[in-house]
Amino acid sequence: MLELKKIKKSYKTGDFIQHALKSVDMKFRKNEFVAILGPSGSGKTTLLNIIGGLDRYDSGDLIINNLSTKKFKDNDWDSYRNNCVGFIFQSYNLISHISVLENVILSTTLSGYKASLRKKKAMEALDKVGLKNHMHKRPNQLSGGQMQRVAIARALVNDPDIILADEPTGALDSKTSKQIMDLIKEIAKDKLVIMVTHNEDLAKKYASRIIELSDGEIMKDSNPINDKEKNDESINIKKTKMSYMSAINLSFKNLMTKKGRTFITSFASSIGIIGIALILSLSNGFKIKIDEFEKNALSQAPILIQEETIDTSSIGKEKKDNLEEYSDTKTVYALKLSDTPVSAHINKIDNNYLDYLSKLDPNLISGIQYGYKTNLNVLVKSDKTNLISFLGIATSLPKSDDVSQVITDNFDVIGGELNNDMHNIYLLLDSKNRVSEEVLKSLGYEDNVSFDDIIGKELKVVLNDDYYKELSGYFIPNTNYDELYGNENNITLKIAGILRGKEDSDFSNFSGTGILYNDSLMDYVVDKNKESSIVKAQESKNINVLTNQEMTDEEKETILSYLGANKIPTSINIFPKDFDSKEEIINYLDKYNKDLKEEDKILYLDQAKLITSLSGSIMDAITIVLIAFSSISLIVSSIMVGIITYTSVLERTKEIGILRAIGARKKDITRVFNAETLIIGLFSGILGIVITNLLIIPINNIIYKLSDLEGVAMLNPIHAIILILISVTLTLIGGFIPAKIASKKDPVIALRTE
Repeated sequence: MLELKKIKKSYKTGDFIQHALKSVDMKFRKNEFVAILGPSGSGKTTLLNIIGGLDRYDSGDLIINNLSTKKFKDNDWDSYRNNCVGFIFQSYNLISHISVLENVILSTTLSGYKASLRKKKAMEALDKVGLKNHMHKRPNQLSGGQMQRVAIARALVNDPDIILADEPTGALDSKTSKQIMDLIKEIAKDKLVIMVTHNEDLAKKYASRIIELSDGEIMKDSNPINDKEKNDESINIKKTKMSYMSAINLSFKNLMTKKGRTFITSFASSIGIIGIALILSLSNGFKIKIDEFEKNALSQAPILIQEETIDTSSIGKEKKDNLEEYSDTKTVYALKLSDTPVSAHINKIDNNYLDYLSKLDPNLISGIQYGYKTNLNVLVKSDKTNLISFLGIATSLPKSDDVSQVITDNFDVIGGELNNDMHNIYLLLDSKNRVSEEVLKSLGYEDNVSFDDIIGKELKVVLNDDYYKELSGYFIPNTNYDELYGNENNITLKIAGILRGKEDSDFSNFSGTGILYNDSLMDYVVDKNKESSIVKAQESKNINVLTNQEMTDEEKETILSYLGANKIPTSINIFPKDFDSKEEIINYLDKYNKDLKEEDKILYLDQAKLITSLSGSIMDAITIVLIAFSSISLIVSSIMVGIITYTSVLERTKEIGILRAIGARKKDITRVFNAETLIIGLFSGILGIVITNLLIIPINNIIYKLSDLEGVAMLNPIHAIILILISVTLTLIGGFIPAKIASKKDPVIALRTE
């Protein structure tokens, strides 16, 4: 089944050439026990290594079951060693950091058997050599004879055709040697066993055939094969492959035998990760603090679009008083402004512009607040029933998917409660619990009023058809307010709550004071009033149906809006979600004004532009620092991991030889060391994140004592995951070259390493 044809092998050391094998011709039967005798240097170990595919012949041919190996590639030799050959070494060559069972399973792993079958075959092989009860021990817990039995079990587990034994009893006592030789002789009954030995007595006692070798040549063959003996069998060599999980398991077991060094190595590798993680934690924390500040600032400073742009420097100027800010006093006071805003530009807000705004990405805004031209006919009952107009003294709550969230982000509810019911309205006060005296008088109060008196107060909205009566072609308002107040068609409103801008906010500077109502109220009123008699009459005439005077088209549009035929706002306040959203909103608003004449443009007021610029500069600076730091860490970590992996390669050189001997490919060896660097990288990354989270505690305490900023440093979980992936990537990069070096080691030389 095995034939060597004119095999030659030489070794060159400098100018000296040693001819280990000199044109050796040799044939072997399928079942026989062959002992190759010879003194040291005769070439017998070289012959065994060539037969086993560990070493390559210079010329000639090695034929297995009629298959020539002349054109074998590395992968073919790997598969041959795993499927066709089982090695028994003098020094056992077991991997010390895995169990007896795992040493035997390793060969079946490379053969591609399923996990359940791998274990079954390994246990059967150990049972055959009498070591089933010792399968969970480590090799160093066994005697020499037991370790050799493990080596035999490993050689047998894949049921190879050929067993190669290199001085199998050389390190054993006579009693144990006899047991091992009896076992090998039993194996030779159905396999080809080739044993290399210098013990002539041992060869004569056990071998069925003895071949004597001297100076690389055959001197004597006790039972040569004649030409009449033929073998018509052929072989099919399966490809070998070590799975990633097997490589990880092997490397993990190795690392666990050196826990202390693994920890120190991982800690050293994690230092760069810790540094970056701390910077990201601080950056993330400060970003959150900045975002909180931005959110408050943006809530206080929405993008303002008004029918008339105003000089904001005049807002908030009032006479001095002795009222306390943010007090617990349950009284509403009258506010008297010292001057009024000055008009600067007329914004022509129309349906076209409103349609443009409606297409603004809703993900960019937390809410939009409208003030309308549409008048609400509201009746208030105090000493006598009065008619008030909401036009100018009321505005809508911010329109949002969650109105209550927008309000609670920016206001304190200091009286009553908040909900989205259209029948509820709210009184907005300034920081000193004041509201415009015009509003108070409209509600029927001449002076200061307690919260208890004002919360729950009812107002009635009268619809057009009940309020306006036609007389000779034009319409007259009904002034019988007592009668109107009790009309069953009225919409009853109730002051449900009192709001005040938060203490750390200047929101009232932008929203002023007054009455807030849900936008759904205006939707309901417009839907009713646009079908009213007065609106239909006004739409069909060019005269004002209230004054019987002629009108321009613009004046007609204004009176229709006033009567509730449509919802044309006089002011629009847009609340962005964050600074990035604000920029996108501004770009969107600017796009509308492109190519328009100056008088046709819709101008807006952005109070937060300076803050945006400052915030952007800070974050850019932090980003630059992080990039620089990451670059340094990348270089340092890669070099360090490369050195560590190369050290591991040197320590595990013999293991490399063992793996190659049982059929591991070069890429499998690379995979083993890549798995080791992956484990170190993963552990380093996790260790770095754990240490970072521990360091964050004292860092936050120090920052709090220095700046009163609480909980600044906080590591984003996404950043933590990214840093762990970076750690793994760095270690894989750093260990790539050493892993390649490991894969190229000569298996014969590697096996001799101690």
